[in-house]
Amino acid sequence: MNTSAEAVRDVAVRARAAAAELAPLSRERKDRALLAMAEALPVRSAEILAANAEDVETARAAGTAPAMVDRLTLTPARLAGIADGLRQVAALDDPVGEVVRGRVLPNGMELRQVRVPLGVVGIIYEARPNVTVDAAGLCLKSGNAVLLRGSASAARSNAALVGVLRDAAVAVALPADAVQLVPGLDHESVKHLMRLRGLVDVLIPRGGAGLIRAVVEESTVPVIETGVGNCHVYVDAQADLDQAVAITLDAKTSRVSVCNSAETLLVHRDVAGRFLPRVLAALHGVGVTVHGDDAVRAVDPRAVPATEDDWAAEYLSLDLAVRVVDSLDDAVAHIRRWGSGHTEAIVTRSLSASRRFALACDSAAVMVNASTRFTDGERFGMGAEIGISTQKLHARGPMGLAELTSTTWIGVGDGHLVS
Repeated sequence: MNTSAEAVRDVAVRARAAAAELAPLSRERKDRALLAMAEALPVRSAEILAANAEDVETARAAGTAPAMVDRLTLTPARLAGIADGLRQVAALDDPVGEVVRGRVLPNGMELRQVRVPLGVVGIIYEARPNVTVDAAGLCLKSGNAVLLRGSASAARSNAALVGVLRDAAVAVALPADAVQLVPGLDHESVKHLMRLRGLVDVLIPRGGAGLIRAVVEESTVPVIETGVGNCHVYVDAQADLDQAVAITLDAKTSRVSVCNSAETLLVHRDVAGRFLPRVLAALHGVGVTVHGDDAVRAVDPRAVPATEDDWAAEYLSLDLAVRVVDSLDDAVAHIRRWGSGHTEAIVTRSLSASRRFALACDSAAVMVNASTRFTDGERFGMGAEIGISTQKLHARGPMGLAELTSTTWIGVGDGHLVS
């Protein structure tokens, strides 16, 4: 059944009213709500898990891949972990009211720039019901109302979770409409949400490249792109090769289904003869399929021929594209041509090479002698994140609480006049 534009607009209007109530709230009140939500989730686990079981059964009956079913599935342990995530958000510093910069003007007027909530944040996401709670908690802590549009595959789970979160908010005198599901499960409801410029302040899509591209191209609401990660490891002519092997394996194989895993390995020609036999043997040993250029395949005939599609691929699997390059500049040119602006890594003992690489890649994060897998809000010490932005406005890299705020300039005078 198609969802009317009026129904979607109604939840946005209510969210805007709730956002006005949330903006001036103290940290104590927001934290109390987060902790109430955390306590409510295990208390009402039976209804949440029953709803999730229906989603899981539907997904299995539809022939959904086991990995996707696993991402959809909630268990008592996973629900407890989600509740702990809310407690962790409550323990984080409140960004609202933070003074970004300030000064006293020559005329004695005090001027400061302070963080304020964005307002109404829409999250469009796929499959994982934990995102429902994570996004709600981060938005609430940063003083924003949130509109959640999950996938149809998790509809019952999301409805149960949001019901619990809303009840917990009301129990501590916060507006229920601080957390809302966008009505409808068809694409029309998403389209209506994307047209609510002026009511929704920003949309954040979380999911595959197709979802993100569709939201970016079709939305009139400002969009923060997140997630797509065609990440590279470049092994420089002056690399520590033992370190390079370890970093490559960690970046590729520690967890293949996440956006900060490496998808392409670039190797300087000067070390290719010594490095490739070692790293390719290690990769094959853990089940990685190598997609190589001619130089790579000359070393290892097991490698399949790489195509342009491979250089552009976000595999999210045990596949890795491998190419030999003539110089650091060639590596950078490859990254700028094929990369997604997420995370690049260089392995080198040269300070000048690391500096040049970091400045030239034009990515949200650059790792020097470290795995691409470090690009993560929690690993960066920011706490939980809403996603990893691969664009330049308004946030870039892991998006924590501060990235869910804007700023307001406050000028304090004593009868100051321009004329």
